[in-house]
Amino acid sequence: MDTRQRQRQQQVVARAGAAFRSGRSRPLGFRLRQLRALERLVTEKEAEIAAALQADLHKSQCNAYSYEILGVLAEIALALDKLPTWVAPQSVPKNIMTLTDEVYIHREPLGVVLVIGAWNYPFVLVMQPLIGAIAAGNAVVIKPSEISENTAKLLAELIPQYIDKDLYPVINGGVMETTELLKERFDHIFYTGSSQVGKIVMEAAAKHLTPVTLELGGKSPCYIDKDCNLDIACRRVAWGKYLNCGQTCIAPDYILCDQSIQNKVVENIKKTLKEFHGEDIKKSPDYERIANKHHFKRLVTLLEGQKIAYGGETDEATCFIAPTILTDVSPESKIMKEEIFGPLLPIVTIKSADEAIEFINQREKPLALYLFSNDKKLIKRMISETSSGGVTANDVIMHYTLPDLPFGGVGNSGMGNYHGRHSFETFSHRRSCLIKSLMMESVNKIRYPPNSQRKLDWAKFFFLKRFNKGRLGLIALALLGAILAAVIKVAYS
Repeated sequence: MDTRQRQRQQQVVARAGAAFRSGRSRPLGFRLRQLRALERLVTEKEAEIAAALQADLHKSQCNAYSYEILGVLAEIALALDKLPTWVAPQSVPKNIMTLTDEVYIHREPLGVVLVIGAWNYPFVLVMQPLIGAIAAGNAVVIKPSEISENTAKLLAELIPQYIDKDLYPVINGGVMETTELLKERFDHIFYTGSSQVGKIVMEAAAKHLTPVTLELGGKSPCYIDKDCNLDIACRRVAWGKYLNCGQTCIAPDYILCDQSIQNKVVENIKKTLKEFHGEDIKKSPDYERIANKHHFKRLVTLLEGQKIAYGGETDEATCFIAPTILTDVSPESKIMKEEIFGPLLPIVTIKSADEAIEFINQREKPLALYLFSNDKKLIKRMISETSSGGVTANDVIMHYTLPDLPFGGVGNSGMGNYHGRHSFETFSHRRSCLIKSLMMESVNKIRYPPNSQRKLDWAKFFFLKRFNKGRLGLIALALLGAILAAVIKVAYS
């Protein structure tokens, strides 16, 4: 990266900062207009967006709409509907010293935030955090993934046509450009990608004490109990695992099941894949491709030494890897040491739910945990005794689709969360506000020197005694406040 490019990036970030300081991103009306403009972008340019996703990941028009465009439109619609409520001051309970005061939480924008998108869902994983950041009133520097280059170019072309180009600039480029961008000072960094790069982002952010949201990945386990309907369980697992050619951060990474049902699981998944894609999956319009040759080769090496029960076909020229099932996989094998992020599904056999829980807890905390069982007590137990970013029982991925559920990781799978109101909260500072009157000064004498045992006794009574929070309780508290003021006025005047 040459000096001129570096200076250009610095100027873009500086312009975003100046635009934010001008105050124009803060008014509710402005935020709503920008969100409506984004909505127009998506609806008017739907064909171009789908074409870029087809070029990058071989996504069909239906899959592009279902798994990327639809989610963006839903997120915008929710923000447009709820934003006036989200930005309203939030009242909080008072104590006896603040009964006559105005006390509330004010949500203010953080400032200039950086959103670094991911290549596997290159449209939705840029747009969803962007929507939350705009809704919260921030300036946003947008860095799409260079791996999905067609979508990245399209975003750089379209976004300035629809929303404020100074407040919401798009910067394209590779690792070098991102590295230089991370040297700039931001008020928040939102990154979606691998844990390895997440550590680099966090290290760069630490130099400026910049808070981060890291949406990472990990090996999301899928436990299948012997007692469940294997036909339904395997259909749902197959859908979630091979969606986007396995390149989904919350895809089931591996299956844990009893040896006695392993072959049945394989047969059910095979049957489902033929149902979904026909006999020749390479011709299926609903089956994507690996993003690039680098990831293709990485996945092929993971197959070495494995027992392939189904699939295994590859074509480097088109980055095609067939849906593949691996059986009797050793927990110590290479494929169990890293997130797969591809259409390879290992099955590790265990003897009991206890062993499954132990297996999960011995590894890094995953982004998602999937459980299939008819035993609700077992489901609740596994939720209670393990840790993960999210959980879906008797299905996969569907917790991601609910905007009222915070989506994010824990430990090695990330920090922070977003979706719906949670996106707005992520990009907002919850500012504590207390507005007092200059009246009732006699009440404050209890906190002014000189101190005494009598003052301490009064403080214990009024601050430690539990009062009913109902209407009558509040009236009683107000009366006690008046009494306190009178007593203190007499005692210390």
